[in-house]
Amino acid sequence: MKLTFVGADHEVTGSCHYLEAAGKHILLDCGMEQGINVYENVEIPVEEGLIDYVLLSHAHIDHSGLLPLLYARGFRGQIMATDATVDLCSIMLRDCAHIQMQEAEWKNRKAKRSGGNGATEPLYTMEDAMGAIRRLVPFGYDEIYELCEGIKFRFTDVGHLLGSASIELWITEGNETRKLVFSGDIGNKKSTLIKDPSYVHDADYVIMESTYGTRFHTTDKPDYVGSLAKLISDTLGRGGNLVIPSFAVGRTQEILYYIREIKSEGLVKNVPDFPVYVDSPLAVEATEVFQTHQSACFSAEAMALVEKGINPIRFPGLKLSITSDESKLINFDSEPKVIISASGMCDAGRIRHHLKHNLWRKECTVLFVGYQAAGTLGRILVDGEKEIKLFGEPIEVCASIEQLAGMSGHADKAGLLEWLKNIGEKPKKVFVVHGDDDNAEMFTECLRTEYGYDAYAPYSGCCFDMITGRFVSQPAGVPVKKKARRISDVFRRLVAAGQRLMAVIYKNEGGTNKDLAKFADQINSLSDKWDR
Repeated sequence: MKLTFVGADHEVTGSCHYLEAAGKHILLDCGMEQGINVYENVEIPVEEGLIDYVLLSHAHIDHSGLLPLLYARGFRGQIMATDATVDLCSIMLRDCAHIQMQEAEWKNRKAKRSGGNGATEPLYTMEDAMGAIRRLVPFGYDEIYELCEGIKFRFTDVGHLLGSASIELWITEGNETRKLVFSGDIGNKKSTLIKDPSYVHDADYVIMESTYGTRFHTTDKPDYVGSLAKLISDTLGRGGNLVIPSFAVGRTQEILYYIREIKSEGLVKNVPDFPVYVDSPLAVEATEVFQTHQSACFSAEAMALVEKGINPIRFPGLKLSITSDESKLINFDSEPKVIISASGMCDAGRIRHHLKHNLWRKECTVLFVGYQAAGTLGRILVDGEKEIKLFGEPIEVCASIEQLAGMSGHADKAGLLEWLKNIGEKPKKVFVVHGDDDNAEMFTECLRTEYGYDAYAPYSGCCFDMITGRFVSQPAGVPVKKKARRISDVFRRLVAAGQRLMAVIYKNEGGTNKDLAKFADQINSLSDKWDR
C-alpha cells in the first residue's frame, strides 16, 4: 500500500500521484505541467501499460492533460471520473491534442525556412486523445463504488469546476484497511455559478492542494458584477476593446454569468447593447456541457434563474466565434466590444492574436480573471512588462492591464483550512501538494505549528508506505537544469513504443508456451532487423 508522488510537488501544475495497492497500479490525476518547470519529476514507477486505473479529480489540463500520452505509451486501463468531467475531457483532450499538433507543424515550418529538417513530433496526436477519451468511465457524486477487490472509492463535489471532485479511497490489504483522501483542487466559495465545496469526513491520510496556501481572498463577497460593469463602461466608452484572457472551461462561463446580470440590470448605461464575443471553439463546446449538467453542479442562485426560464450564461449581444475566419473578423470590426478568448494564461490559442491587435492601443484594456503561473505571458503582463514579443514581432504594451481581484476557482488559505478541519479527527499525515515552493512549505509549516497536523510537503519521487506509516524514500527536490543534448521527439516516440512493448510482455505472463515462443520470435526478428 505505497503512495508515490510524481507531479505538482512544490509546483502548481502537473498533478500526478501513483498508488500501488491491492495488487493494482493506480494514478490519481495525470496532468500536464504549465509555465516554468522548477523541479524535475520522476517517471511513473511502472510501465504505462501496467497501470490499471486512473482516478481523475477534474478536467483541467494540469490534471488531465497527459492522459493521451499515457495512452500512447501503452495504457489501456480505465479512467474514472464524474459525469461532467468525462464530458469536459472529451472536448478538452481533443483541443489539447490539436494544439500539440499545430505547434509541431509551426516548428517544422520554421525549421525548414531556416534550412533544418523539420522533424518535430507532437507530444501526442488526436488518435492518442481519442484513445484516452474512450477509456473514460462516468460516475455520480456521493456514492461509494467498488474499483476492484480491496478498493472502494467515492467522488465528492469540491466546487472548483463543473464536475470537479475530491476522491475518497478505502483500501484493504489482508487485515489492514486505510482511507486515503485526495482533495483535488478545492473551490472558492465566492463563485456564484457552481456549487460551493462539499466536505469529506474521516481519513487516515490526506493529499491536499495548497495553491493559495499563504493568501486570503477578500473577506466580503467581491462585487464582480459592479467591477466588471465599470471596466466595460470605461473601456468601451473611450472607444477601446475589453480583452479578457480566460480559461475556456469554468472561468469563461462564470464571466458570461456576470455579463448576463450586467445586461439584465442595465449597468452599462453609456453602451447598453455592447457586443460580447466568445472566441474559442473549446469554450463554446464547454458552455453546452455546462447546460447539460445544470441540476448536478449549478448553485442554488443559478438554478433559481433556470427555474424561471432564464439561461444563466446566455444573453442578447453574445456572439460565438467558431472558425478561424470568424475569429479574424473580430479585430477588423471597429465597434468597441468585449472579447473573451483562451488560453487564460496567454500561452497558446487565439488570445495571442487579440493581444497583438489590442495591446498597443492605449484605449483598450486587458483584464485577467484567473491565476497566472510564473513564466507565462499572462504573468509577464500582470507583472508590468512594457514590451513583449508575439509571433516574432515586438509589441509595446500601452493598453491598461487589470485584474479582477479575488476572482479565483481556488480556495484561499481560510478555505483550505476549513476543508481540512471538516474531515474531523486529525489524519495520521497530511501531504501538501499543488502549490509553488514557498506556498507548499509555508502552508505545511502553518498546519504543523498552528494547528497540530502531521503535515509534509513531498518532492517528486517521495514514496510513503500507508501500512507502516513510514517513508520508503524522501528525496530532496532536483531543480530543472538545461540539458546539454536534446533528445529528439521522434526518439522519445520510439522509447515510448519500447515501454509499451515491455508492458505487453508482462501482461502475457502465464500464456501458453506456444504463444509466448511465437511472441519472442517476432520480437527477436524485429530486433535483428534494427540492431545495427
